[in-house]
Amino acid sequence: MYIENSVDMTEISRYALSMIKRKNEENITAGLLKKYPVVGMIGARQVGKTTLAMEIAKNSRGPYAVFDLENPEDVARLSDPMLALKSLEGLVIIDEVQKRPDIFQVIRVLADRRSKKTRFLILGSASPELLKQSAESLAGRIAYHELDGFSLDEVGIEDIDKLWLRGYFPKSFISRSLKDSVGWRKNFMKTYLERDLPQFGISVSSQTLRRFWNMLAHYHAQIWNASEFGRSFGVADTTIRHYLDILASTFVVRQLLPWHENVSKRQVKAPKIYISDPGILHALLNIRTKNDLLSHPKLGASWEGFILNQVIHAIKADKGECYFWATHAGAELDLLIVRGSKRIGFEIKFTSSPKITPSMKVALKDLKLRRLFVIHAGDKSYQMAEKIYAIAAKNILKEIRPLS
Repeated sequence: MYIENSVDMTEISRYALSMIKRKNEENITAGLLKKYPVVGMIGARQVGKTTLAMEIAKNSRGPYAVFDLENPEDVARLSDPMLALKSLEGLVIIDEVQKRPDIFQVIRVLADRRSKKTRFLILGSASPELLKQSAESLAGRIAYHELDGFSLDEVGIEDIDKLWLRGYFPKSFISRSLKDSVGWRKNFMKTYLERDLPQFGISVSSQTLRRFWNMLAHYHAQIWNASEFGRSFGVADTTIRHYLDILASTFVVRQLLPWHENVSKRQVKAPKIYISDPGILHALLNIRTKNDLLSHPKLGASWEGFILNQVIHAIKADKGECYFWATHAGAELDLLIVRGSKRIGFEIKFTSSPKITPSMKVALKDLKLRRLFVIHAGDKSYQMAEKIYAIAAKNILKEIRPLS
């Protein structure tokens, strides 16, 4: 079983977790289960997949069965997966499915039965690209939902600073003290490197990936440069790319792709790199308290990554709709949401009094933005110019609407 920090096993922690409802994530997943015979809920370890799956099961008003592939008893029950699964009706939940890739073929056969009385909810800690067996065996039968940790709409805007400092992992956020939260995150990183990655068949040493992860933290919110990383490590660019793919496929690193089109400017075509969780970023940078954060050189970058994630949640954008934009002449846009013909831009500033910059004007014109929002750390929201609006971070949930 996962190595827990002792504080996380208290009744207080369990009660705190139960009080934070994730109805939006539950509704999305339940909706997919009505349309597809198999739904894959994927996300980082300890992000709350199992807890959410059990809420869905309890609210399904029908029979359900749960198999946890980290439980030896459930592993034994699935020694013959066809025999164990074929007679089940209702919702079948299989947790940590990547441990038994042979099950994907069995699920394919059962999903193709004429009877539609069974739905499969499979939970995994790696992306479909890493779970190649599911992508191949269940093509056309499976829909994926990527689950992040807590967001502002779940914890409440009054806890914005706490969420920023501690991060999105439920047990880091609800820990009784900041010291316990820091301890949980350090333990998570150690276990992720030393136990979780080897289970995916990844043979890169934990020391190498820890060093690489630490280095990425110092480049958080910057444009990826494989050659620079390769020189620092003394390895080829392709090796460095492999390291990045490992961390991205297991959801601890976010790659924000560049948007480029036919404009009269040379545009950046490399992705921007973020440590996915701000709490993990802070642990990697040895930032423990709010005062540590406010005096750290990566303050602005940390704020950018945190707000970027909250905006994506608030606007309900898919990963394929999210980009950044930059030119070699210096114009840039932190986040561009593209949905059909609609284009919305976002600039993120850790300031209480944002100013209109030449870069904003270039982005507004060249990208033909419908609106440009400047998310800032101040208290007031107001219109700055035609199509440009300053939005206080504490007003994100009220003033940033989902794209229809």
